[in-house]
Amino acid sequence: MDAETLARCTGARLDRAQSAVAGLESAMAHYQITTTERMAMFLANVGHESGGLKWLRELWGPTPAQTRYEGRADLGNNKPGDGKRFMGRGFLQTTGRANYAKLTQRLRARWPMDEIPDFEATPEVLERPEWAALSAADFWDMKSLNTLADRGAFLDVVKRINGGTNGIEDRMRLYAEAKKVLV
Repeated sequence: MDAETLARCTGARLDRAQSAVAGLESAMAHYQITTTERMAMFLANVGHESGGLKWLRELWGPTPAQTRYEGRADLGNNKPGDGKRFMGRGFLQTTGRANYAKLTQRLRARWPMDEIPDFEATPEVLERPEWAALSAADFWDMKSLNTLADRGAFLDVVKRINGGTNGIEDRMRLYAEAKKVLV
């Protein structure tokens, strides 16, 4: 995949695609996101969630929803300031202290420990394109989304990523474009 193809699949500007293409290509290969259907679904959702590869960190208001991150046991936010510190980061928005720690553990189980940062200790590294890409592909794998993609279950993929259908029109537009470009 080249940067122009990535830009079209994600709705990104070419310069953003150029900075992300190597990391995404490597992560997708490692997690077997390699068929047209898998790639199209993955890249459409990455494109939507990141605003065309623009946002590697959640836009912080804080909004009412973001203020509810603070103290949430299900996110592992158990220290003052955890809500903001562990805001969504990466192409598919890893959110919460517990999810940052689990990401570190999952990636270290696959690669030598010294190569994988401690995302809980340094959450901001998930804003780097290579880690944003790897975290997104790992999330995709953890949620068994290749299986859903193989069945063509785009709406189910969106629901597993987003918890609902937020942004469905944009996701579907990107998905249709990605399918055309990746054939």
